Amino acid sequence: MSEPPSAWELARAFNRIALESFGGGLSAWSREVIVRERGWVTDEEFLSASTICRILPGANQVNMAVFVGMKLRGVGGAVAAVIGLCLVPMVIVLAAGAIYLQLRDNHALRNLMRGMTAAAVGLTFSVAWRQGRTLLTAPVPLLLFILSLVMAAAMRAPLWLTLLLLGPFGFAWAWRRETAS
Repeated sequence: MSEPPSAWELARAFNRIALESFGGGLSAWSREVIVRERGWVTDEEFLSASTICRILPGANQVNMAVFVGMKLRGVGGAVAAVIGLCLVPMVIVLAAGAIYLQLRDNHALRNLMRGMTAAAVGLTFSVAWRQGRTLLTAPVPLLLFILSLVMAAAMRAPLWLTLLLLGPFGFAWAWRRETAS
């Protein structure tokens, strides 16, 4: 990439990501636009940033917008990316919420919401599958994935405990891998 995108381009790209990711596909669309279409970050950078964004406080994709915006245009780029990601969807959600409050007892609307929930879960699994195929290519990451899945799903352990117990092993593995190459 020769010249970084303008703040306006960042805002437009993140607005597109937000508006095309109904039902929970935000991570998938972010990767599609940021990595594949625009080439603003590499796949490896995106996956690393995505991991960090998930463990930091706040919304994952807002954190990703800050990361990409800061990388490309500094603080102004981060602000533009976050505004692009949040402004129009916020207006849409407020309007949809007002409509829902008026129609919440409607049987057809309840069925529609159940269907949308199933689609959102499917999109989430789709993103996990794509990222897992890329990341879980060695025994240690696969083991850490399985252990974190067991801790979260079966043991219902909080994120902070999972990170406290498994994070050092992942860090040590990545450190050894990086220094060996």
